[in-house]
Amino acid sequence: MSYHSIVMVKQVPDTANISGQVMKPDGTVNRSKLPTIFNPEDKVALELALQLRDRYDGTVRVVTMGPLKASDLLRDCLYMGADEAILVSDRKFAGADTLATSYVLAETLRKLAPYDIIFAGRQAIDGDTAQVGPQTAEKLALPQITYAEAILEAKDRTITVRRKIDHGFEVLEGTLPLLITVVKDAATPRPFRAKRVMAYKNARTLLELEKMAEANSLLYSDQLKDEYVSKGLFIPTLTADDLDIDSSRCGLGGSPTKVHKIESVVLGGSTHETIPATKEGMYGLIDKLMDDHIFG
Repeated sequence: MSYHSIVMVKQVPDTANISGQVMKPDGTVNRSKLPTIFNPEDKVALELALQLRDRYDGTVRVVTMGPLKASDLLRDCLYMGADEAILVSDRKFAGADTLATSYVLAETLRKLAPYDIIFAGRQAIDGDTAQVGPQTAEKLALPQITYAEAILEAKDRTITVRRKIDHGFEVLEGTLPLLITVVKDAATPRPFRAKRVMAYKNARTLLELEKMAEANSLLYSDQLKDEYVSKGLFIPTLTADDLDIDSSRCGLGGSPTKVHKIESVVLGGSTHETIPATKEGMYGLIDKLMDDHIFG
């Protein structure tokens, strides 16, 4: 039996460079001031979906909610092996918290049904809430398995998953369709495939094609779309109108989470001690660390 998966992925700001200077007055991140990366656990989730397809056949689609720049992320997914990529983008979605984000994603997944499994990373590094996956499952009335670290078996309409817990693991069986969130240690994402990079480097969304037409009077966006669709290089974009959703539940206006204060905290020590690079110095350091209950 083959399985059809959808992976929710996100382009996130590189939080290694985040500071109070990149925050807006409303408490949201000014993403234009930070470089962006593929959210690490979402990339692992995509790898698990691809491994499932490799074992049992089927398809893997990826979907992301974000601005036009997120199309770069979707091309990365195609380079890894995804069969199709979909962008969900609208100014009405800007500034969304997890509640508003999961609402839009849930309505997107309803439109993309049927599917067997929805994969997502456990959490995104820009918010660290681990809420979007479970909230999306709740809105879709789907069972969910969180903190997955391995897909053990898929058989008929069930899937067996090893789930990471403190000091061990659980083995759970779920009935399809269901949603799975994935931890970073579940797999090592495969590298981009050179043939797929060459095949999909020119994949474009409609807005990108419209910008190409604006820059060249000899090009027309409708003709470009038909050409890119025929070549399998068109990345569909879903907007608020396409999803027919309640705008009051989207974006900043539909987000009850508010950031009241942001502080930059710098940790520093007032004293230091030099440990001699000898066996006695090493043993002495270990004893001090154990006495302070840092380890041991």
